[in-house]
Amino acid sequence: MKAMILAAGRGQRMMPLTVELPKPMLKVQGKPLIEHHIERLKSAGITDFVINLAWQGDKIRDYFGDGSQLGVQIEYSQEPEQGLETAGGIIQALPLLGEQFIVINGDIFTDYDVSSLLHIHLDDGEAHIVLVENPAHNPNGDFTLRHLGEDSPKYTFSGISRFHQQFFAGMTAGSHRLGPLLKSKLAEQLVSTELYIGRWDDIGTPERLAQLNNSLTAQQNESLSHSHIIGAPYVG
Repeated sequence: MKAMILAAGRGQRMMPLTVELPKPMLKVQGKPLIEHHIERLKSAGITDFVINLAWQGDKIRDYFGDGSQLGVQIEYSQEPEQGLETAGGIIQALPLLGEQFIVINGDIFTDYDVSSLLHIHLDDGEAHIVLVENPAHNPNGDFTLRHLGEDSPKYTFSGISRFHQQFFAGMTAGSHRLGPLLKSKLAEQLVSTELYIGRWDDIGTPERLAQLNNSLTAQQNESLSHSHIIGAPYVG
């Protein structure tokens, strides 16, 4: 199965960090966000990737090339500089993708186990999306869990999903948003859902990026400190 990483967004809210750099190339723990995704997907057994490009997309292409240095294969779907929105970008890339494929936003950070998506069953025209608890910047959420019904609490779409290619059947090339499409298909019972309560960060502003790096550094230091205590020799 192939995975598509969405990397065509302009990243306006990340200015000035994205003046000459696409948002998925911003670094977390010294490594571009998008590289974290590639490594996590590779660990799940996925080695074929499609990355869509628009604003400063050449920076991504130059950095990763064909993916061979990471032991994967990367193809690119070039969009106009203004991009095609999420659904439009997926539709343009469909000829490069298989019958079913995984899609991940390039501007999030998560420890979600993507191998679980490989075991999801989808019929023709269906999709599966991963929801997360609502972050501070989206307190009201967007989607309900399908099995709980429309009156249940709403959660935030994580930007992690799996699609059957026919989910986009009948849609023409051009700019299309994914959110409204998912909501309409969810109402038709064509979208299954799950709630993930582990680590998930939407890297939408410079402040959130700094908070994430600080949090991961503190977590790493705490882990190292704990390991030193555990491994310390006993002195009687």
